[in-house]
Amino acid sequence: MYFTDRGIEELERRRAGEELSIDWLAERLREFVDLNPEFETPVERLATWLARLDDEDED
Repeated sequence: MYFTDRGIEELERRRAGEELSIDWLAERLREFVDLNPEFETPVERLATWLARLDDEDED
């Protein structure tokens, strides 16, 4: 288990059953980066990965 799994598990527990919009998520990510600019690159990578998740392999 990775250290980040604890945060993911807390997110699941606390937000279970809620429906979250992409707009809400995008705003929270922007807010997080504004408060924690040192995490800009990892948040950008996560957002890009999520945005492209359903893309077909280009290999």
